[in-house]
Amino acid sequence: MYKSKLGIVDVGGGTRGIFGAGVLDRFMELGISADHFVGVSAGSANGASYIAGQRGRNYVFYTEYAFRKEYMSLENLLHTGSYLDLDYIYGTLSNDDGEYPLDYDAMMSNPCDFEIVATNAVTGRAMYFKKDEIQRNKYDFFKASSCVPGIDKPYYVGKIPCYDGGLADPIPYKRAFRAGCDKVIVILTKPRDTIRNSGKDRALAVAIVGDYPKAAETWIGRAELYNRSVEEVFKLERQGKILVIAPEDIGGLKTLSQDRAALDDLYQQGLKAADAAVDFLGEE
Repeated sequence: MYKSKLGIVDVGGGTRGIFGAGVLDRFMELGISADHFVGVSAGSANGASYIAGQRGRNYVFYTEYAFRKEYMSLENLLHTGSYLDLDYIYGTLSNDDGEYPLDYDAMMSNPCDFEIVATNAVTGRAMYFKKDEIQRNKYDFFKASSCVPGIDKPYYVGKIPCYDGGLADPIPYKRAFRAGCDKVIVILTKPRDTIRNSGKDRALAVAIVGDYPKAAETWIGRAELYNRSVEEVFKLERQGKILVIAPEDIGGLKTLSQDRAALDDLYQQGLKAADAAVDFLGEE
C-alpha cells in the first residue's frame, strides 16, 4: 500500500489503551503493517497482539479480564502491595497455557521491529527493550512498562526495578525516526487538545520519593515533557511526517476506569479513527 518505512507509536494509558487496540485492529483489517513499533505501558500489549496478528485479543482484555479482581483490585493491593497483578495479566492469561495466549511465534516471525518502553526506577530514565530480547512465557518487559507507580510495587527486570514507561518517555516518537522510519503514526489516548497539569503528579510522586527519588523527580516532570512532546508531534504532523490519531471524547475514563460502555465506545472510536491512515500513507 505504501513505500515509506512506517513506524507506529502507541502511548498506552491504562484501560484507555482500548482506543489504540481499536486503531490497530482496524489496521489489521486494512493490511497496514508497521516496520517499527514502539509501545508504552498498555500500548506495548496492544503492539504485541498487533504484531502477532491477533485481532480482537486486546479488546477481550480491556472489556472482560480487566473487570476481574485477579486483574486489578484493592484485594490485590492489600495482599501483594500491588493493585494491578501484572503476573496475572502477562503471565497467567498470556502464557502458552493461559486463557488467551499471546502468539509468541507469530510475533517473533513478523519482521516488524518492536520496542517496549519502561522507566528505570533508580535512575528515572527510560529503558528500551527490543523484540529479540523477549522470551517465550517470560513477558517481564510488558510488566515493567505497565507498572503504575504509587499503586504497584516496581517490577524487576533482572536486578533493575522498573515503572511505567510513560514517566520517562510518554510519546517516544523519536525512537521510530531513529530506527529509520519515514512516516510515523502516533496513537494518543486523550483528545488532541489535552494539556497535562503537573499538580496531580506532584501529589502522587510523594508515594515513591523516599525509595526512588529520581523516579519521583521524573514523574513530577512528566506533564511538562508530555506537553512539549505533543507540540513537537503536531509540528511534525503539519510537515506530513507524522499522523496523530486521538479520540475525540474519552467519556470521563481515567487510567484504570472500569466502564464497559465507555470502553466499548472508545474502541469504536479507534476503529473509525484508524481510517485516516489510508490517506496519510497513500498508495504505491
